[in-house]
Amino acid sequence: MSVTGIILAAGRGSRMGAPKQLLLLDGRPLLQHVVDAAAAALDDAVMVLGHEAEAVIAGLAVPAWVRVVVNPDHAQGQSTSLRAGLDHVPEGARAVVVLLGDQPGIRVDAIRAVVAAEATSDAPILRAAYRGRASHPVVLAREIWPGAEALRGDAGARSLITAHAGRVELVEVGGDPPEDVDTPEDLARLLSRRAG
Repeated sequence: MSVTGIILAAGRGSRMGAPKQLLLLDGRPLLQHVVDAAAAALDDAVMVLGHEAEAVIAGLAVPAWVRVVVNPDHAQGQSTSLRAGLDHVPEGARAVVVLLGDQPGIRVDAIRAVVAAEATSDAPILRAAYRGRASHPVVLAREIWPGAEALRGDAGARSLITAHAGRVELVEVGGDPPEDVDTPEDLARLLSRRAG
């Protein structure tokens, strides 16, 4: 076990009017798409929930090996969920690959590509690139995890990426980056694109 997945899915989804993790896309909850991609690409993962965690977990089919962590500080921003996830990574893991629960378009091959690249890279951060455009998923090597302790608010991994800007390796995976689903308009656009 060298790379553990961290699925960040603790947000309120306040702009959606309901837990966005459970809104349906192609007959499955948004978060289920991310869980399924992680399950296909990885053999170890932590999923961090927060807002309405019981309802969210009840609405998903999660493999038994995925550890579910409830972040009591989720309202303070994504940085607290990243720290909560890192706290539950096995000692044997060299790195984590961070997946966002509101990116249902995350591709299995993109996750596998950055994880495979980590095995031969000296870079502490690897990011999937889509025709040159850096996006998710992001791999964070263990050596930089202590920097997560200083993160605040919704920064998530962004501040770590900025702090190590000269040591980020891009892994080209092709295609378009996964879209965030933050608003009803985002979901409607995704639905119409898939229908079209």
